[in-house]
Amino acid sequence: MAKALVVYYSMYGNTEKLAKALAAGLESGGVEADVVKVEAVKFDELARVDLLCVGSPVHAWNASKPVKDFLERLKNAEGLAGKKAFAFDTKMRSRLAGSAGDKIEKKLKDMGLTIAKHSESAIVMGRDGPLEEGAEETFKQIGMELAKML
Repeated sequence: MAKALVVYYSMYGNTEKLAKALAAGLESGGVEADVVKVEAVKFDELARVDLLCVGSPVHAWNASKPVKDFLERLKNAEGLAGKKAFAFDTKMRSRLAGSAGDKIEKKLKDMGLTIAKHSESAIVMGRDGPLEEGAEETFKQIGMELAKML
């Protein structure tokens, strides 16, 4: 059975909701999926996953500091080359919001991971949410799409 790891950082719980919806979609597609906060990742277990998903809220047009720190540590992880990856973010609706997902995706690609699907964003209504209606269902669908690729 294919295995996925969904790693996230969440300030107000919105990115966490997306991570769980993504994992639910992966699981309904027949993939074993674990959801882990970025600070709890066990780097020695990363080589066992087929898909690594990384999510962050947008902070100052970029990924959050905990996710950036995780990606820095990820550079030294063993056995990631050739694995599939997917990045996602949460942000407010603004043309000035930027994208953490794009920046995470670039770093994952630079480390030798194969991007399974271009990064996706979900809109939060106001600084601390809630998520825009339908966002969790959209991410469940994305999880099912990703499961078909494994």
